Amino acid sequence: MLALLGAMALVLVAGAPWVLPAAAGGTNLESPRDVEVYIVDDSFILKWNRGSESLSNVTFSVDYQIPEMDDWTELPGCQYITSTQCDFSSLQLNVYDELKLRIRAEKGNNTSPWYEVDSFIPFHKAQIGPPEVHLEAEDKAIIINISPPGTKDGVMWAMDSSSFIYNLVIWKNSSPAEERTETVYPTDKIYKLSPETTYCLKVKARLRMQRKVGLYSPVYCINTTVENKLPPPENIQIDGNNQNYILKWDYKYENLTFQAQWLHAYLKKIPGKHADKWKQIPDCENVKTTQCVFPQSVFSRGIYFIRVQASNGNSTSLWSEEKKFDTEIQTIILPPVINLKPVNDSLRVYIGAPKESENKSVDEDYPLIYEIIFWENTSNIQNKIVEKKTDFTFRNLKPLTVYCVRARALIHYEKWNKSSGFSDTVCEKTKPGNTSKTLLIIAVICAVLLSIPVVVYVVKVVLRCVKYVFFPSSKPPSAVDECFSEHLLKNLLLSTSAEQIERCFIIENTNAIAAVEETNDVDEDYKKYNSQTSQDSGNYSNEEDNSGSGISEELLLQETL
Repeated sequence: MLALLGAMALVLVAGAPWVLPAAAGGTNLESPRDVEVYIVDDSFILKWNRGSESLSNVTFSVDYQIPEMDDWTELPGCQYITSTQCDFSSLQLNVYDELKLRIRAEKGNNTSPWYEVDSFIPFHKAQIGPPEVHLEAEDKAIIINISPPGTKDGVMWAMDSSSFIYNLVIWKNSSPAEERTETVYPTDKIYKLSPETTYCLKVKARLRMQRKVGLYSPVYCINTTVENKLPPPENIQIDGNNQNYILKWDYKYENLTFQAQWLHAYLKKIPGKHADKWKQIPDCENVKTTQCVFPQSVFSRGIYFIRVQASNGNSTSLWSEEKKFDTEIQTIILPPVINLKPVNDSLRVYIGAPKESENKSVDEDYPLIYEIIFWENTSNIQNKIVEKKTDFTFRNLKPLTVYCVRARALIHYEKWNKSSGFSDTVCEKTKPGNTSKTLLIIAVICAVLLSIPVVVYVVKVVLRCVKYVFFPSSKPPSAVDECFSEHLLKNLLLSTSAEQIERCFIIENTNAIAAVEETNDVDEDYKKYNSQTSQDSGNYSNEEDNSGSGISEELLLQETL
């Protein structure tokens, strides 16, 4: 009995690896390894490897999560997968949203830990697949029509289908080492081939801005046809001439008629055939010469393709090689018109458009700048400036000097530069400048300063005359003054009732002093006197040294008048 129990215990111990995991929650299963997401166009594939142990009946399930989801959700097409990959292309999602994936292994009730894939944005991870190609043969060309990568209703390249650039590699089937590479439109022609020859080619697409390069398409081969008896025109050229375009081509036969057509270049970026989109160029139908002239107004600003066909009765050639025509490059810039206006020691420059271009100003479509060359007429030294303005001034030039100016218009536009020819040379003489004015002002100031004394003298004389006429002096002239002494005038002017004036005499003889009455006479032989008059009465004295004696002599004489 004990032996039987021991045997049963041994069996239980030996079977532990198979039973215990279930009791432990099934943690014995390993998570998938090397999980990778592969996106080509609109195809989403998830691939992985099994754990280190290969167990039978193990399945795999995948969950996903996007920003607007709070929890994980089962990924459609990737539940209970027995293989090591699943396709979840049916998932409707925004290819620009961040996507999270996680995967685990399952066996019965046992599951492995989740393996979480690094989050990614599908558009960034996606690879461009091979485009689909359709070919048609001519004698010396192959018409190619390319369908963009992805499905018709795909979302991955929905915003970029017209932005694809296609690179083509073509070679003769008989000499595959001689490859030729070209960049083509979805609808295009491959020229310069040999008739009745098998050519093979492959195409891949790329997105320049996203720096994505696609996968090559399968190799396509086609045979060119027998050479046409009437060859197409060659060497197509188009030039501008004032308001017209001149279309020229070469042809080796004479007495044929020609016609020319144009197509918007953007149509070539759209997949499909556009034979019905070509339009006839006015004045270039049934032309008997190898050129035609048509107005520039036929084309608005843009890029076009032009082709020419030859006809001889009911026989027609194939269309010529399509010539790309960019109105920006072909724009004709006519020389500007220069006008000069002298202003003192400066020259004001006016730049205008020529009369023949008034109806269509180039500056309306392109920003023009002007290269101006000016020089002194007697000098060989030329100065050059670049101006955006059409009205500016050359300052601080020599006065009364002839200067000459000429200019041309320039266009600097993204991928190309163009310029007009130079205008006619215009010359003008500067006027007397500020220096002459300054000298004139100085001369005037000097003249004024020099004339001040004269002016002062003249003013003084005038004022004297005015004073004499309007404000005469109260003093009579000297002739009259001599006739009337001061004493007499005073006696005449005083009335009888005026205050009496005292008269005083100073007698120098010390031996005699006498009081003289008003009517007494004084002997003139021995008396000398001085008289003073005053309006008030009083005593007066005169002291004088007499022969050094120091004796003062006083005389007081009152005379009542």
